[in-house]
Amino acid sequence: MVYRQRGEGPVLLAQPHSGIRVPEDIGARLNETGRALADTDWHVDRLYDGLLDDATVVRAIVSRYVVDANRDPEGGSLYPGMNTTGLCPTTDFDGRPIYKEGEEPSDEEIESRRRTFHAPYHQTLVEEIARIRRRHGVVILYDCHSIRSHVPYLFEGTLPVFNIGTYQGRSCAPAIEKLARDICSVAAGFDTVVNGRFKGGWTTRHYGTPHKGLHAIQMELAQRAYMEETAPWTYLPERAGALRGQLKELLEELRALALSGELSC
Repeated sequence: MVYRQRGEGPVLLAQPHSGIRVPEDIGARLNETGRALADTDWHVDRLYDGLLDDATVVRAIVSRYVVDANRDPEGGSLYPGMNTTGLCPTTDFDGRPIYKEGEEPSDEEIESRRRTFHAPYHQTLVEEIARIRRRHGVVILYDCHSIRSHVPYLFEGTLPVFNIGTYQGRSCAPAIEKLARDICSVAAGFDTVVNGRFKGGWTTRHYGTPHKGLHAIQMELAQRAYMEETAPWTYLPERAGALRGQLKELLEELRALALSGELSC
């Protein structure tokens, strides 16, 4: 249940939340809210497709409502004290139940889903990180995300378009954070924040070890920049075109930085 596209460059695009597949036995237990899959990172795979021809792509196929590939497999919260969702969510981003009453997964089922869906996704990441590092000596793991601009249950106000997360600078070299900030902050029509509400999920925090040549950065995009934020979640090519141009510039500059030797550990 993992899509893998191997590239020969130093950038790895991880996409844990764009999948919409739900096994039949799980789907039968979801309520109307759950079946809508509203919290999907809609069209992220399409948004990034072809932007960097030598990038490696690893994408989860199943919905985050089955298992969230960007959560701690041990169940720890990424943002203690704040509203969030867990490894196998039981509510959506508005705090509403997604299962029929009494049909939530048990601890045993959560563990089974972790083994079946979460572990293979991360095993694929581990394999690709090792392959890229053997070739280049350095890897930039770029974690691709998107979310609705307004989610009061999770954050106040309107989310900026570019939300860069580097775990407060711990998951990548300063040069990577600076490059991302500099490119995004001057993008016409788009606003930017670094380590705001989204500081990097489990993927960014777990893999980001700059001293070992593995740099991780998360990009959380406000969905208004490329799609309709209400069902049926329509992709808007003209709107997306401007965003794709900015993302392409960022990814190409990240690749150039990785190949320059400046990130060598």
